Amino acid sequence: MRIWFNKTFSTIHAVFRNLRQSTPSGEITLICTHTNSHAAAFLAADESYLEPADLNEQDYLEWCVVFCREHNIQLFWPGKEAAFISKHHEFFQAIGVQVLSVADFDTLSLLHNKADFYAALPANVAQTMDFIAVNDRDAFDSAVADLSIKHQTLCVKPAESVFGLGFRVLDTQRDSITQLLKGVEYQIPLQELRQGMMNTPEFATLLVMEHLGGPEWSVDCAGRHGELLCAVQRKKSQLAGGGQMIDNNADIAGMTARLAAHYRLNGLFNIQFKEGVNGVRLLEINPRPSGGFGMACLSGANLAQIALHSIKGEPFQPPTIRYGRRVTEVNTPVVMQAAL
Repeated sequence: MRIWFNKTFSTIHAVFRNLRQSTPSGEITLICTHTNSHAAAFLAADESYLEPADLNEQDYLEWCVVFCREHNIQLFWPGKEAAFISKHHEFFQAIGVQVLSVADFDTLSLLHNKADFYAALPANVAQTMDFIAVNDRDAFDSAVADLSIKHQTLCVKPAESVFGLGFRVLDTQRDSITQLLKGVEYQIPLQELRQGMMNTPEFATLLVMEHLGGPEWSVDCAGRHGELLCAVQRKKSQLAGGGQMIDNNADIAGMTARLAAHYRLNGLFNIQFKEGVNGVRLLEINPRPSGGFGMACLSGANLAQIALHSIKGEPFQPPTIRYGRRVTEVNTPVVMQAAL
């Protein structure tokens, strides 16, 4: 089977490795494209090609169809423009190409905006933290005042972001120079943030939220159109260098299964949770393999293999997950290109 992964995050390297570990030599060919000629994913692919960097959605879709035809692709596993491509499976089906989309277009669009996602999430599926979405300073001040009555510490995050970009805990005690000199990370002085808002009367949606101070879990999943085939919980240590523990929290297991069913999640995806004073709360659903995907597969569950068996309609043996195993990642230097 010839499987194409278009431009995506560098963590796809772990997916490639686990697919190779689970299939006989020559059974699959992994094709990767990227706009960067030195993309790390190229090192793990059987075939690699450059893709155009400046196409709009429609033109990129048409380019993808042509690429599939010219390279005899059988399974397209999109990263870039995954939501838009999910609306147009028929273009690929017409040339005999199967497309793996984690969810439909409406769901993928909803997951992209956390304000809309949290607001629409039924409480009987999963619980989120207490939050208020704001777009200007007055609304921000009101949200801080309201939430401060119920929660000792608050935080903020853009409604649209990845990798935790923009997340900050609101610091009511220290100014930025003190934070800088003390090496404080992921915090922002409340009054300095308010001052900055004076220069921006309106801004993209920002979430003001209760701060969840407990441990965090990252759950790597394989699913089939709402059926959760396998999920591996990684509980992150709150101590630097403590690694992550393969866990089996019952509340998280229940929410993960309900979320997969409610949004009919498919393929490989990741769900993040964190604990606060009122229990475990959902942070986000990532419709792609996570950065820690490789660590999850050290549990004894080859999630990439499970997903591929599901796509091909093949039976698979449910894995025995080794709960309590502590895992971590070690960086390995590699040569990307030999000197001329």
